[in-house]
Amino acid sequence: MGAMNTDLTLDFVSDISCPWCAIGLSALQQAIAQVSAPASEPPLTVSLRCQPFELNPQMPPGGQDIGEHLTQKYGSTPEQQAQIRETIRQRGAEVGFTFNTQGRGRIYNTFDAHRLLHWADIEHPAHQLALKMALLRACHTERQAMDSPEVLLAAVRAAGLDATRAQAVLDSDLFAEEVREQENFYTSHGIHAVPAVVINGQHLVSGGQPVEVYVQALRQVAASA
Repeated sequence: MGAMNTDLTLDFVSDISCPWCAIGLSALQQAIAQVSAPASEPPLTVSLRCQPFELNPQMPPGGQDIGEHLTQKYGSTPEQQAQIRETIRQRGAEVGFTFNTQGRGRIYNTFDAHRLLHWADIEHPAHQLALKMALLRACHTERQAMDSPEVLLAAVRAAGLDATRAQAVLDSDLFAEEVREQENFYTSHGIHAVPAVVINGQHLVSGGQPVEVYVQALRQVAASA
């Protein structure tokens, strides 16, 4: 039996506008809490970073009606969309994430949100997850316009970060190149749907999974290291 590696790095590749990403990230945080608890055998040390993926990089300012968008993209009917929305709402409730019963309303370009997440990762890594959760809540709980600077800055403040610095990032094209590079890195490595969790840079868990699936994956990778 090889030595166990109790230090794991996780890259959570996702888009703010994706409801399954909110479910996956909420479940993943619960899984991390379980495997890193002092009583767990043995406790794992897990570091988590959020990485960018855009579902709709071509989306113009002001976004698009979500019903219209889903019909165009998947050919789904309003009834099917309502049914999926209810499934998502229930799955979210199970992991403590509240979805607006009306759904998102509109879908927006999320590039600026990803630039802010990259900024947080570089300058305030301890706050990146809080910013990600604030952005997900703004999108899925509060139905906010995710391409609006005011909405993005409110999420920055909610995460305990400096809104003046964030405003400077938004007013420039800071981190645009870095975000595109990261996006290209993951798509070129075969990630075309999100959420995707990459453990230690090599093990992939796709989709918004239940807590126990993430727990099992983390333990397996730790044991096989």
